[in-house]
Amino acid sequence: MELYSGYVNKLVDELAALPGIGNKSAQRLAFHLINLPEDKVQRIAKVMTEAKANVRYCRECYTMTDTELCPVCADPQRDHSTIMVVENVRDQAAYEKTGKYKGVYHILHGAISPMIGIGPGDLKVRELVERCAGDVKEVILATNSSLEGETTAMYISKLIKPMGIRTTRIASGVPVGGDLEYIDEITLTRALDGRTEI
Repeated sequence: MELYSGYVNKLVDELAALPGIGNKSAQRLAFHLINLPEDKVQRIAKVMTEAKANVRYCRECYTMTDTELCPVCADPQRDHSTIMVVENVRDQAAYEKTGKYKGVYHILHGAISPMIGIGPGDLKVRELVERCAGDVKEVILATNSSLEGETTAMYISKLIKPMGIRTTRIASGVPVGGDLEYIDEITLTRALDGRTEI
């Protein structure tokens, strides 16, 4: 027997399908949305629809933006000769929160994982190599400390090092198996400061 009516169940099911949202959180969110004034719900729906229609990849780093270049790539104060390579946008956001990194980023949108059929061609690796043909002095490999992250870092280093570009890996202040988005700013800063040549 279903506890709620069809519309409530549909809303709970859609919210529970979002990453990081379990069934109880989905229920709380659903009831919260239902109890909001109509205009507030319409604003939320409109913002979601507009974001879906207008957000795209930055033409340089492949983060999400609603302009041709994201704010980091468009900032002339950033060091465009240093590129930090991360797996996803959440990892970029984690490093930006430290306030210590002054270079630019390249988002791969995943990691090499033959077990689930993700190879280099499924990531933004080719685009990274093309960027490195410019005035790049260092590539910092800040992929996660997992088997997939390490594999991806080694693959990229084999492509970049022959170009004469300094290629470094973040230090192991980041725990093995840990995702960057969940690690505190101090640990991330230490990992960045302790990076090594590979």
